[in-house]
Amino acid sequence: MVADFESTDSVRSGKPLRHVQTAVFPTPMELHLGETLPSIEVAYETYGTLDGERSNAVLICHAITGDSHLAPHDDEDDPGWWEALVGPGKAVDTDRLFVICSNVLGGCRGTTGPATINPATGIPYGSDFPLVTVEDMVDVQKRLVDRLGIRRLRAVIGGSLGGHQTLSWATRYPDYVQTAVVIAASARLTAQAIAFDVVGRNAIQSDPHFHGGQYYDTGEFPQTGLALARMLGHITYLSSEAMTRKFDLDRHAPRDIVTDFEKRFSVGSYLAYQGEQFVGRFDANSYITITLAMDNFDMGDTREKRLETLRAAECDWLVLSFSSDWLFPPSQSRELVALMTRLGQPVSYCEVETDGGHDSFLLPSPIEAFGPLVAAKLGARAPRPPRESAEDDRILELIPPGSSVLDLGCGEGDLLARLRERGAPLLCGVEVSTASIAATMQHGVEAIDYDLNVGLPEFDDNRFDYVVLSSTLQEVPNVEHLLSEALRVGRRAIVGFTNFAHRTLREMFSLEGRAPKAPGPYSHEWYDTPNRRFPSIQDMLDLCEKMGVTVEEARYYDDTRGRVIGKDEDPNLAAETALLVLSKKIA
Repeated sequence: MVADFESTDSVRSGKPLRHVQTAVFPTPMELHLGETLPSIEVAYETYGTLDGERSNAVLICHAITGDSHLAPHDDEDDPGWWEALVGPGKAVDTDRLFVICSNVLGGCRGTTGPATINPATGIPYGSDFPLVTVEDMVDVQKRLVDRLGIRRLRAVIGGSLGGHQTLSWATRYPDYVQTAVVIAASARLTAQAIAFDVVGRNAIQSDPHFHGGQYYDTGEFPQTGLALARMLGHITYLSSEAMTRKFDLDRHAPRDIVTDFEKRFSVGSYLAYQGEQFVGRFDANSYITITLAMDNFDMGDTREKRLETLRAAECDWLVLSFSSDWLFPPSQSRELVALMTRLGQPVSYCEVETDGGHDSFLLPSPIEAFGPLVAAKLGARAPRPPRESAEDDRILELIPPGSSVLDLGCGEGDLLARLRERGAPLLCGVEVSTASIAATMQHGVEAIDYDLNVGLPEFDDNRFDYVVLSSTLQEVPNVEHLLSEALRVGRRAIVGFTNFAHRTLREMFSLEGRAPKAPGPYSHEWYDTPNRRFPSIQDMLDLCEKMGVTVEEARYYDDTRGRVIGKDEDPNLAAETALLVLSKKIA
């Protein structure tokens, strides 16, 4: 039965936390919206050991219904909500790092919240608990960090509401944050996302047992309203694909559970179970308080305001999104990355392919995919020595030491790693493969999952000395646009490509009557090739002339014989590959 109802909530319960600690702050705290709390208690847990320099601390911020219990502390401890990511030898490696996680302000797992006794009345705050914001949550966390004697965090990491806290940390306390990892979050919620929370809060507040929020001493609890709110929220955390996979084959075979909620369909019995399990571990007033804080989070209602908010940050970033997340869609993460890029802030980004929906940041399979990116950002593993290749050797010859480089289609970052060894001041790679992005980041180089089909609109003019397009142009639909963008963003572009007019390819077509194939980017069959374009050297030279682009240097190679094509030869016939150094013509 348990397996039938498996979800990211399955490991959570309302049982007392065995290793929780409490920090008491007896002085009043003024909240972001003007009200004051006379004192605050914070429930938190720590993992690992703080080093002598107090430089290895990582703060993890939880989502709406999380708590301080990230992972088990020992074999006797209960499972934690992010134990697939946090622990000895894992992406957030507690053998190296000192990890802190606290229950948020307004929560119900030990930190001051609506169920806390109001000293002015002697009864729980209930609906009198003040409206708190994400900024207030972060201010309380900062008090805790200061109490622990930490003045700079190696990283702040969070997903969903935790991602909003991470953004707030980076912009409110930039001196404290070295690295910020923002997962499945946004600069502000969409109206649709807020709408789901509004309905959830209405379900709680209209429950006859809510008693205006003062239900603690009535012997009653708004469990129906809270269960409905959780059921609605749970739908938003899943994707259509995941729900189809889980429930479509047996949609008319609900699980046999005791519930007053509808269970005609299998998805109905699942949601009923999730809602009723949630009621056993969470407080309705806390749900209202925390969802309101999330809904009110806002880095600015215009692009210019969000740029100004982010301008304060001094950290490097890792931003992660999930392809099937419709609650916080990848477009919102890409917007954050675009703003960071425009500000010149170091950022890596990846959209992880998964059908897990918004909940993906808590699921084992997506964590297995994005965990290496987090580990790379935290320097958890020694970098792999860059692989050397003849193609990279040739490109390196064309790039003067100390040049800044953007590599479009960077693979696993080997060229960028070698440039980093030479002391290049600014490097960035563009890739689409999650594994390749992680490999590039492991070299200490930022990498971005970016759609080259739209060009490079978020990069400033002349941002880089060189933009490298090695075996990239032939894979995009709009070659002229991307080449123009490369020469806007870079002072020069280095374009590498296979020459489709090479004699071997000509012979295959004319003598065998077959679509030509060659080692390297043209080794695919005609029916499964990723290439859209099959240019010759002359084609590229003609395009450069049409665009008014200067060919500063051209090198042509006979790869089979391992030689450079001489000046007295026809490169369009003799060369298998070409490298062109291009620049804009000066009027």
